[in-house]
Amino acid sequence: MTALGVAACGGGDSGGDVPAAAGPNEHVDLTLATFTEFGYEALIPEYERLHPNIKITHRKTGQGGPYAQDMMTKLAAGSGLADVQAVEEGHLSDILDKSSKFNDLAKIGPADATADRWLPWKYDAGKDKNGKLIGYGTDIGPDAMCYRKDLFAAAGLPTDPEAVKSLFSSWDSYFQAGADYVAKTGGKAWFDSAAQNFNAMVNQLPVGYLDKSDKLTLDTNQGIKDAWAKVTGAVAKGESAKLTAFSNEWNSGFKQNAFATKVCPAWMLGVIKEQAGPENADKWAVTAAFPGGGGNWGGSYLTVPTQSKHPREAAELAAWLTAPEQQIKAFEAKGNFPSQVKALASPELLNSTDAYFGGAKVGELFAEQAKKVTQAQYKGPGDGQIQDTVASAALQAVEQGTSAADGWQQLVDGAKKLTR
Repeated sequence: MTALGVAACGGGDSGGDVPAAAGPNEHVDLTLATFTEFGYEALIPEYERLHPNIKITHRKTGQGGPYAQDMMTKLAAGSGLADVQAVEEGHLSDILDKSSKFNDLAKIGPADATADRWLPWKYDAGKDKNGKLIGYGTDIGPDAMCYRKDLFAAAGLPTDPEAVKSLFSSWDSYFQAGADYVAKTGGKAWFDSAAQNFNAMVNQLPVGYLDKSDKLTLDTNQGIKDAWAKVTGAVAKGESAKLTAFSNEWNSGFKQNAFATKVCPAWMLGVIKEQAGPENADKWAVTAAFPGGGGNWGGSYLTVPTQSKHPREAAELAAWLTAPEQQIKAFEAKGNFPSQVKALASPELLNSTDAYFGGAKVGELFAEQAKKVTQAQYKGPGDGQIQDTVASAALQAVEQGTSAADGWQQLVDGAKKLTR
């Protein structure tokens, strides 16, 4: 069935000046560029078996930052990009701003790679302002909350995943629970990093740092102002461990009981297991609750740059890699959480458990959380830089003693410099 689905290529439009597909016996070399772990190692030879005339070279980069820099350099140079180029959600806005350099997958992709394959917000986020589809969605990062059962018990808090949901029903309840935790434990931290929470809060808003005209919203966006006030208020109450995410200190904090809760997109489970280590197995738990409802943090897209000499074959490969069957295989291989509707309803996903988190049915849990996300927030060019560098630095300054007002001004000034 997979082979038949892939063969149904050539969606409704001719694709303009896009080269015609190669014949079934004509040899085609394709390149695929990804970063970190996409779970494609076993899928690539499978695709080559289904398509004997196609040879795929996989360019895999270890870290997302250097990968993105290299991608943007090659995009500007007009050469060097792969036939299928992965793009992380945080850098998607910069790519959408240059959508003319990418093929419209709705025109050249397989006929079965239609919108109803994906969660609506995931599909829509891959379009530019004019509706051009430049990316097929790969994984997503639906948000839940992770917490330390033993630290909760020591503070007299409930520990069962169902019983703790009320603590995480809203950001107000979350930060109030944090203030209570600090008081009951003599000053121990409730969460790891102000920037991690603020990022999740901003991602939930209808409008983020930039509106659809790419105008900076910080002066008028009450949602961001409220998020800033809440998270810096929590810092003032001693709730933050003041750790920079993914630093050595943050990594070791998981082993050192440095914080009791963690904003937890699906991919964070793997991070926790790696950093907390086997000695903390079954101390961490995850619950199907997130302050303010649903949220998504992370995920990627597969694009076909106009640099490709074989765009139709590249689009067919990208569509196959993001089909439900392959998304399940990638999830089983590396834990990448699917964005395809059928994949989210599959028994393989829904029955998956994680012994490290007390045998939690993590597949079912995150599938439930994914359905709580209702829309894709528009992210204009520079959005990722504001989030990763400017906002994070401003909140770190607050954690080190800068006033909330001065930190806010640092955020505004830095964002304005980036978006001039």
